[in-house]
Amino acid sequence: MPNFYGLYILFAREVWRFLKVSIQTILTPVITVLLYLLIFSSVISSSREMLPGVNYLTFLVPGLMVMAMLQNAFANSSSSLFQARMNGNVIFILLAPISDFEFYLAFVGAAVARGLLVGIGVWLASCYFAVVPLSHPLFALLLVFFCCGSLGALGLVSAIIADKWDHISAFQNFVIVPFSFLSGVFFSISDLPTFWQRASHFNPFFYLVDGFRFTCLGVSEVSVLTSICVGAVFFVLSSFWALCLLRRGYNLRS
Repeated sequence: MPNFYGLYILFAREVWRFLKVSIQTILTPVITVLLYLLIFSSVISSSREMLPGVNYLTFLVPGLMVMAMLQNAFANSSSSLFQARMNGNVIFILLAPISDFEFYLAFVGAAVARGLLVGIGVWLASCYFAVVPLSHPLFALLLVFFCCGSLGALGLVSAIIADKWDHISAFQNFVIVPFSFLSGVFFSISDLPTFWQRASHFNPFFYLVDGFRFTCLGVSEVSVLTSICVGAVFFVLSSFWALCLLRRGYNLRS
């Protein structure tokens, strides 16, 4: 039988863990995004249109929201599980009557919660620079779930595979951050040379950013249904990888 109480306790523990240091986990990412907005609003004219009828700052805000959610969802699950491995207290979770799937749900659920809180914080703080509406809230929630869920699952993968903190940092600095910056957060891919335009279509983060931008502004560079499909496939593959490692007990039971 599913252990719903155990799942709830582990999920609540993970949420309480990042809320206890909310200045670092929630406020700091919001301030970082505000610095981006402050710099770009000073350097680039807000009257410049990136998409039809969309000025630069309005174009920028949804992308920054997704980038912040991606990075913080990954950081939450990866740092929590790896710290538990290094301290040796992951054994207490493994000895509890909790299945691999419940283990996965608790950690990824907490990653989604942190990503969502950061996204809401960025959205509220950015209202000083540009008021961004939410034209399609249901599609927005679906893409936020795929966005944070996928990176939460990849955070578990990196925490299981890594042998030291440098490996976590390398995964974040050489995979998550570059893919985030090259996903069309700061620019329209139509402005890129032909090669990089084609390369961008192999970046799943691009579809998450572009799809979420559509849910806010009603305009996008690819179909929102395509973005949702790619986001769903990315989420399923990331989750499958994480669940396979959890079931094998790779680097957890050794």
